Amino acid sequence: MADQTIALVTGGAQGIGLACAEALAEDGYKVMLADVKDSVHAAAKGIGGRGFVCDVADAGALMAVFDTIEAEEGPVAALVNNAGIARPGDFLSYSLEDFDAVIGLNLRSVFAATQRAANGMIKAGIKGAIVNMSSINAVVAIPAIPAYCASKGGVQQLTKASALALAPHGIRVNAVGPGSIDTEMMAGVNASPEALARVMSRTPIGRVGTAREIGDVVAFLCSSKSSYVTGETIYVDGGRLGLNYTV
Repeated sequence: MADQTIALVTGGAQGIGLACAEALAEDGYKVMLADVKDSVHAAAKGIGGRGFVCDVADAGALMAVFDTIEAEEGPVAALVNNAGIARPGDFLSYSLEDFDAVIGLNLRSVFAATQRAANGMIKAGIKGAIVNMSSINAVVAIPAIPAYCASKGGVQQLTKASALALAPHGIRVNAVGPGSIDTEMMAGVNASPEALARVMSRTPIGRVGTAREIGDVVAFLCSSKSSYVTGETIYVDGGRLGLNYTV
C-alpha cells in the first residue's frame, strides 16, 4: 500500500479511535483524525498524520474537513466512523435534547460521513472501505442509555443498507461492535471491584478488552484481507453475546 493512501478516523484523539488510527498507520495509511478535542493535533502528529478539530455532528464542519483533506492530502480511501457519546439517564425523564444529541453524533453523522466519503471514492475511482463503530448494545440493551442503544442499532442497519448501495462501486462497508473495552468510558467500572466483577461474570474470556484489539479488527476490515466482507458487524466482545447462562 502506498504511504500516501488516506484514511480518516472520527473521534480519533484517544481511546478506540486513536487505536484504530495507529493500526491503520502501521498498515501504511496516512491517517487524518477528526475530533472535538484540541489534543487531536498531538495524537495525529504521533502517527505521522494530521488532526482536525471538528464537531462531527455538525454536518457543515464535517464536510469542510473532507474538502480540506481532498484538496491538500488526497481522496479518502478508508473511513472509520468512530465518534460517539452515550449520555446515560433515567428513561422516564430522559430529555429529547440528550436523545437528539446522541442520535446526531452516533448515527446521523455516520450517514453524512459515509455518503460524503463514498462520493469522493467514486469520483477518484477508489474501491475503498468504510468501518462504522457499533456496539454490543445494537443487540443487547441497557435501560439507562436508550439513545445510545437506538443509535447503535441504527448503525448496524445503516451499515447493511450502505454496503448494498455501494457494493456496485467496489466500496465495502462493515461495522465493529465492541464489548467491554478498557477506555475512558469504562474508567468508573474499572475503579469498582464489584462493578468489574459483574462485567467479568458476563464476559466468557474473563478480561476487559483493549482498544488496540478493536483497532486491529478495524484495520483488517480496511485491508485487502477482508476483500469479500461487506455489510457485516463483527462483535469483539470476549464471547459476551454468545453467553446464555453460567452454572
